[in-house]
Amino acid sequence: MALPEPLSLAGRRVAFTTPQADAGGGGYGGRLQDILRQRGAHPLPVPTIAIRPQDPDRLRPFVLPGALDPFAALAFTSRSGISAFSRALQSSPAQHPLSDAASVLPFTVAALGSDADLLDGVFLSRLCRDVAGRIFVLVPDVPTPAGLVEALGPGSGRRVLCPVPDVVGLHEPPVVPGFLAGLEAAGWVAVRAPAYTTCWAGPCCAEALVAPDAATPDAIVFTSTAEVEGLLKGLDATGWSWPRLRARWPGMVVAAHGPVTADGVRRLGIEVDVVSSRFSSFHGVLDALAAKFLLQK
Repeated sequence: MALPEPLSLAGRRVAFTTPQADAGGGGYGGRLQDILRQRGAHPLPVPTIAIRPQDPDRLRPFVLPGALDPFAALAFTSRSGISAFSRALQSSPAQHPLSDAASVLPFTVAALGSDADLLDGVFLSRLCRDVAGRIFVLVPDVPTPAGLVEALGPGSGRRVLCPVPDVVGLHEPPVVPGFLAGLEAAGWVAVRAPAYTTCWAGPCCAEALVAPDAATPDAIVFTSTAEVEGLLKGLDATGWSWPRLRARWPGMVVAAHGPVTADGVRRLGIEVDVVSSRFSSFHGVLDALAAKFLLQK
């Protein structure tokens, strides 16, 4: 059966605060920009945070031969975490951190939504020689950290490795601490691994929205809470504020990529107009945004 055509955003100028590159050199922002163009929109990148790779030595202890044998699972909450762990695995190509017969139980590798696309055969084969016999890939039905905790089930004292970011120059959003606390509450021993750094993009990050000759945006899309704090810091650095920006662009629709991001946006004092109910990929928030524009006609 043919898939339905995605809802059009033809002619709409859509700002988005997504970082342009992740820890592996790929681009969250680039992917979102491509999808916007495919739908006929005019993308306006306003990256307010940056994703920086960590020193590979910080993950090296977890990719040494047998290093994952004490663990029952490897749980990723972001695409950047997978990219960073993949880089660490590539730095030790002849080694496998997961032994072939360390346990009769499968080893779970978990990721959210379309992030799981990165858990391909090459990635898994770098973890273990016996991929088919040892590794089970888990993608929760609800692509949120809480959904991942539920999908993993009771930990019963088992260890789970969680490659997550260090946050520099921003307040750490509650997503990762809440995820780790949820694992602990479910009986897991959660081990935090520093996979990459999330930092503010700098005082000029909001320039595309506040410049005197800036074109009118029809919408702004937030894909994480940290992006919102970065934007507010950028506005403050240029003598602006969110209320002043809203007064300049009163028709700008504020869209959030999923309920977790929406909650974070609201905590920072910004009203959200559109929240995607499907958030395994960026298509969900863009569908919700297109539907909002249809209702405004």
